[in-house]
Amino acid sequence: MATLQAGDIADMVIATLHKYMPGFHQITQDLQDYEMMGRWLKGDAVKVGSGQGIREQLLAKRIGAARHVGLYEEDDVNVGDHLAQLTVPWVHAETKWGYDVRETFMNKGPEEICNMVFARETAAEIDLAEELEERAWAYPTTTQDEYPYGLPYYVVYNATTGFNGGLAGSHTTKAGVNITTYPKYKNYTAQYTNLTKADLIKKMRTAHRKIRFKSPVGIQEFRGAKGNRFRIYVDETTISGIEDLGTAQNDNLGPDIAQMDGTMVFKGHPIVWVPYLDDNAASGSNPVYMIDHTAFKVVVLRENYMRRTGPQRAAKQHNVYEVFRDLSYNFCCTNLRSCALIAKSDPFS
Repeated sequence: MATLQAGDIADMVIATLHKYMPGFHQITQDLQDYEMMGRWLKGDAVKVGSGQGIREQLLAKRIGAARHVGLYEEDDVNVGDHLAQLTVPWVHAETKWGYDVRETFMNKGPEEICNMVFARETAAEIDLAEELEERAWAYPTTTQDEYPYGLPYYVVYNATTGFNGGLAGSHTTKAGVNITTYPKYKNYTAQYTNLTKADLIKKMRTAHRKIRFKSPVGIQEFRGAKGNRFRIYVDETTISGIEDLGTAQNDNLGPDIAQMDGTMVFKGHPIVWVPYLDDNAASGSNPVYMIDHTAFKVVVLRENYMRRTGPQRAAKQHNVYEVFRDLSYNFCCTNLRSCALIAKSDPFS
């Protein structure tokens, strides 16, 4: 005779309720972590702006004014153009949720298992986190005016070692800056083949030296008044390989066989796994982004920074209420020479 379960007995199904545990467990997100929502949009990592867009001035050229002189030599003052203007438009993101008030009447008291409206709000907020993370690690085409200038728009791959990061896709300028006229508005680049100390790690060491510019001018902003915000972003394959290298050089692991996991640093800077890169960077490119967040920032519109509207009554539906969350923002990089991209191939080819 087959074993019976409670659900197989008709009277049990009719006469006995399941035991529902209060609240809900969130299992809807696709990514394990969100660098954009979790860090880039937090606290003093954000720069606040206003106006119709973002404008930054770059001191991008010198004119060769310095020289050695002899006695009684005539002055020779030349005036040239020093400044380039970086122009970034606002882009706008939103999420929303709604409910019928009659639903809330039913979703209360002893019959309430979980807060239905809160569940919808949570789902909508996760939707926004997913959308923002996707656009943070991508660049728009020349016709996608609704999307922001994500990190790959600024920090671009080149197989040649040096400050060779050019233009993303078919763009002809970078945030309005002509990089032919202003060639110093480029990130450091290098190509690697193997995740070894002799290959990738050695190139990371060189890149780190090359992009750590220290201004000889004693201006507080140039020295990084807010401290070190240098972070290294990689995919899972790369972080796993780096963990293996770290484990191999550690002779005192003790009983913890995964002691290095989640704690990898390079010259004191955190190496951060970006889940979005696992499935969305070109296969086998295994990029290593070395980013100075005193130069690369999210800029938000002051009055539209995660602005919440509602609950407000829906048009022609007097029982229905809607809630909206709005964000106007874009990314801005004021010094690409303090950022690097080392990869096996173009992550967005």
